[in-house]
This record gives sequence, structure tokens and C-alpha cells, in this order.
Amino acid sequence: MKRFLLTLSFALAALLPAAADEGMWLPSLIAGRIDDMRAKGFRLTAEAIYSINQASMKDAVVLFDGGCTGEIVSAEGLLLTNHHCGYDAIQRHSSVEHDYLTHGFWARSRSEELPNEGLNVRILVRMEEVTERLAAGETAEAIIRAAEAEGPGLHASIEQMYYGNQQFLFLYEQFDDVRLVGAPPSSIGKFGGDTDNWIWPRHTGDFSVFRIYASPDNRPAAYSPENVPYRPKRHFAISTEGVREGDFTMIYGFPGNTQEYILSDAVRYIARRSDPTKIAIRDGRLAIIAEAQASDPALRICYAARHASIANAWKKWQGEVLGLERRKVCEEREAYEARFAAWAASQPAYRDLLPQMKAEYARILTPYFAREILRETVGTLPGRYTEAERGEAVFAKREACERALFRYALEQYDRHCPEGYRLPAFLDGVAEAGSVEAYADRLFEAAWSGTDTMRLHTLSKDAARMQRHIAWLLGTTALRNPVSKRLNTLYTTYIRALRKWDGERAFYPDANLTLRVAYGTVAGYEYADGEYHTPHTTIDGIIAKDNPAIYDYDIPQALRDLHASKDYGRWAAEIDGRRTVPVCFLATNHTTGGNSGSPILNGRGELVGINFDRTWRSTMSDIRFDPAICRNIAVDIRYVLLVIDRIGGAGYLLDEMTLTSSARRR
Repeated sequence: MKRFLLTLSFALAALLPAAADEGMWLPSLIAGRIDDMRAKGFRLTAEAIYSINQASMKDAVVLFDGGCTGEIVSAEGLLLTNHHCGYDAIQRHSSVEHDYLTHGFWARSRSEELPNEGLNVRILVRMEEVTERLAAGETAEAIIRAAEAEGPGLHASIEQMYYGNQQFLFLYEQFDDVRLVGAPPSSIGKFGGDTDNWIWPRHTGDFSVFRIYASPDNRPAAYSPENVPYRPKRHFAISTEGVREGDFTMIYGFPGNTQEYILSDAVRYIARRSDPTKIAIRDGRLAIIAEAQASDPALRICYAARHASIANAWKKWQGEVLGLERRKVCEEREAYEARFAAWAASQPAYRDLLPQMKAEYARILTPYFAREILRETVGTLPGRYTEAERGEAVFAKREACERALFRYALEQYDRHCPEGYRLPAFLDGVAEAGSVEAYADRLFEAAWSGTDTMRLHTLSKDAARMQRHIAWLLGTTALRNPVSKRLNTLYTTYIRALRKWDGERAFYPDANLTLRVAYGTVAGYEYADGEYHTPHTTIDGIIAKDNPAIYDYDIPQALRDLHASKDYGRWAAEIDGRRTVPVCFLATNHTTGGNSGSPILNGRGELVGINFDRTWRSTMSDIRFDPAICRNIAVDIRYVLLVIDRIGGAGYLLDEMTLTSSARRR
């Protein structure tokens, strides 16, 4: 009964009003939010969002490639996601002769759609709470096995919510034949590059197009020429009428990781120790790679995905630190804890909770930091270069860059790794070679030639041993956040205590790459005193930034010609008295990594945009969502359709989409 009442209390917490548009809500429990959603402009029912009895929106949302979101937009399995989510696939199909990164790619028929080995999408079949079943003695393995036995292609997992206070089964159908249909040139899909990343105003057409294929009986199947386009239970209609400031927006996707309830100790560690050190380390790695890319077109392609991957978190961490410090989140969290402690002093069950949590942070933060440094330095080095790589023409051109990366990684490891956590193989190797640089050269030459792999093997074994040692110290292998087994147990109690004490707070579970609903409105914000950022950008802003001398700003000539002629056709809009095309917009939806590619829906459940980013200071929303400044960034679906139609010349794809342009209803 006690466990039932606890579960009920968390369900009831969803009925409380959230602060502004904060929250990432479980779709199976969205009925608890539907009144608030309807008050803000939603026009459908909870059953339309999530149902296991009939087709619903959840059937049109996919987990793309294990870390992004995508949305199905046709009855023939056509899928939209971000350009940066499809970037690896686009790069693998690119070469100097067929540079799809620079020039884009558009299949002219189904036979030209390109298969992608290892790329899959998952569609949620259902989610269900299993807290009581586990408490009754049923094992997680048994629950997962029974769910996966329901049919072919099913994959299940059990995920914790509220630090284990509730547990849910998620059952997915996985499709392994996903083909590339179209991608804009990088100067559209990645317009502005690292300079504009996490920044507003934004003018990036961050989208790519794929198609899900299935067996002839519409079941998941490995790639085969016999496969046919997947016939989904549901696909999103697309609104071509656009959005205005104040309009309702809903995001449906797979947010990856938030830490809404962590103590000030963890906030301080992130903002003042972890993020600044990792930023500094990545500064150097990016500089080395950028120099190589500038030296040769082949190297630019070769390193494109790696550079983008390193730079994305690098710039995100900078914005996170900026937001946390400017909004004094550490101090705010300390004040909250002081109020909780005053209440807990008269509660025997919770009186010692905060001191115990803070003592555990003091014990674990240095070994956790050592693990982060290991991953950012030694962990970035390849064990060896493969024969396939050595056979590539570009491989010989990479040597100087790869050697420099080896040297830099080990120098940074030597500089930042705390005493007591340095790898014995590293210490012995440096002593034998005479310097860190000489040891790095020995390791690089072994990896490059594919010979003398013992040195690399010894370092790799030591790194794995250190990882295990740190995991043992922390009591857990779940090390995404600075946590330990003991701390997780304490947080379980802490969340219960907060729920009892802070009765006006609407509690939602931290993101963990499970399907969530977030909602809000189209909105600008005050970036600085006297500086208001409006929530829309247009094609005119692209032209203002256009610069043929800079790769990331050198837009296709076809886009320049289109702007000059103003021949936008049905994609034109009147904005501030100008005939133009909307490109991106801001909204107040609570998002994080994993929401990349998520559908942005209007009050009628129609697709109006594709989520791809947050504003710079919004990146702190992984820890603290501030409705005054936290904004997600979406590419306007009308710009996506314009590029497909007028730049890609793939207007035939629009024929299979459901486009609506009904009169506006607020």
C-alpha cells in the first residue's frame, strides 16, 4: 500500500501546473496535463497523443539512430530528421567525386535511395509502469523477455523514473533498413557551422530525408532489395500556414539527459570544474583538426563528422556555464537546499539526508573527474588504424594530424588527470621514452603502422582497468552524471522528501532517451538589457550572411537566384511587410540532446517545424529550465519544403506528403 501511495503521489504531481512551459512529460500519462495544454491552444485529446488501442501521434515518432528523433511524414515511410542527425550517413556516402556534404544529395527515384548499414529507427509500441510487478518479485529480465516474445523485431527495456521511485517498460519495433532519400548542401543543412551553432538568430536548414523499408508484410527486416516502403500506422500532416508569436507548440521526441533535481554540489562541479576543463581540452583538438581540414578538400570531408561531433558538446558546455553563472543557479540551489534542510530538521526520516548526500559528493567527485579526463584524452585515441583505412588514398594525408592528436591527448591527460588516478602504463611509458611527447610518438607509430600493438594494448588495458576501478569506487557503471550507487539511493529518498515538502511543485522525470511530450508557445526573449530577440528569421537573413569566401556561409547559387527573383511560389509569407520565406523560429518547449529532429506540432497536431537546437544560454536547461530565456530552435517546415522543392528539385516527394493550409484557428 505504501508503494502504491507513492506511485499515486507522483502521478498526481503531473496534475499540478508546471512553471511556465517547463517539463518533459510521459505520453502515457499526458491526460494529467491535457487541461493545461488545451488552455494554451491544443485542440486534440490525450488519446490522440498516445494510445495503444488505435493509431496515435506516437506511431509517427521514431528514435533515429539511437540518439536523435525523427518523424514519419507520408504513408510510404518517408522520414524527416535533422541534417546533423543524418550527417554520418551522408558523410559515409560522400567522396571528393561525389561530395554530398558540400553539394547535397537527392534520390530521383526509389531505386536511387541509399541504404545505410547499421542505421536503424525504433517506434514505440507501448510503455507501461512495472513498479508493482518488480516489487512483487518479478524480474526485469523476465518482463523484458515476455514483451520481446510478442513478435519479431521487438526490443524492450525497463527505465527508471524519479531515481527509481517508478519504473516503466518500453517496447519498441526496430527497423534496420533505413535509406537516405535527400539532404541539402551543408551550406544549407549546416549553414553557419560552429560559428552559428547554439546561437540566435539562426538560419540553418537543419534537415535530411530518409525512408523506412520493411518486409513485404510490413514487418522489420534486414536490408534487402525485396523490401518495400514501410506503411506506418500514422504519419503527420504538414501545415503550410506557419506559426506566429504566441501560437501553441508541442514537441514529441526522445530527450536524452537532464538533471533537474541535482544538488548545488553537482551544479558547482559542472559549471566550475568539469565543463571548463573539457572545453579547454576540446579547444586544442578542434584547432588541430581544423588546420588539417583547411589544407586539403579530402581531409575536410574525412574529418567533417569528427569535427562536428567534438564541436557540438564543446560549444554547448560554454553556453551551459554562461547560463548557470549568469542566472546564479548554484546559489539558487543552495538557498533551496537551506529551506529544505530547515523543514527536514523536524523530520526524522529526512533530517540527515542532505549531509549524507553532500558527504557522498565530496567522496566521488575527484574520481569522477579523473574518469572524464580519461575519456576526453586517452579515450579519444584509436587502438590501431585498420587495413581498410590504410588502403584509402586520403590516409597518408592524415598522418601529421593524427600524430598531433596523439601528442595533444597525452599532454592534456598529463596536465589534468588527478594524482592517484594516472594510468601505470602511461607513467611507465613516459619514464621509458623520456617525455610525454616521445611516448605519444611511440604509441602513434605503433597504431599507424599496425605493428608493435603491445604498447597500445597495455595502455588500453590500463584504461579499462582504471574505468573499472572508478566504477567500483562509485558503486555503479551508470556514469553519465556525477553519481554513485549510494547517491542514487539517497536521491530516491530525496525526491520523495521533496514531493512531501514542496507540494506546489509539478514533478516530471528527468530525460533518459524515452519518449516525452513538451509544450509551450512561439516566443522571443530579452537577450540582454534593451535587446529583444524576435522569434522568427527569414531567407533575407541568409542572404545577409552569405559569403562565398567562407565554406559554412557559401550558399548555393540557386538560393541566391531564388532570393533575387522572389519567386517563392506557395512557400512565400508576409513577415513585417516583406514578401519572404521563414527559415527558423523560437519556442518555449523544454528540450535537450536527443530532441534533435523532433517534430514541432501546432495545436491541431500538424507538423510546423523540426527541432534542432537551443539558444546558447538555454543549454543550462539540462539542469535549470528558466522560462525567461530558455528557448528551443526549430527550422520552419516551409523552408524545408522550399529547399526540397526549389533547391533539391525533388518536388515529387511533396506529392506523397499530406499538406494542409486550412484557415488559421487560434
